[in-house]
Amino acid sequence: MKSHKNLDVWQIAVKLAEEVYGVTRRFPKDELFGLTTQMRRSAISIPSNIADGAARQGDKEFVQFLYVAAGSASELDTQLEIAKRVPIGDPQDLERLQSEVERISMMLQGLIRSVRRGSVRT
Repeated sequence: MKSHKNLDVWQIAVKLAEEVYGVTRRFPKDELFGLTTQMRRSAISIPSNIADGAARQGDKEFVQFLYVAAGSASELDTQLEIAKRVPIGDPQDLERLQSEVERISMMLQGLIRSVRRGSVRT
């Protein structure tokens, strides 16, 4: 049985979380308990739920956690959009992060399809 750490989407999601921390460090201090915290939590939730699901016994549970990870990706995308509109943060950084979120979302959908077909198991 492979580890969740071998899943490309998990690896990319962990890297995204690192990048979110780096970008939000440069946000205004008055945002620490606003968008900064929310974005960090959403970013951490993506790889955490992938890992949690991969540790489950059945594919149905794994898919359920992948959907939760996808939901967290949607939350982060929304928070990045708000940060662009407010505006706080570097617009290029925010755009780059949104592109990564979109990539992860597509990868999650592909993984969900594969697990449902029974062709992938960690």
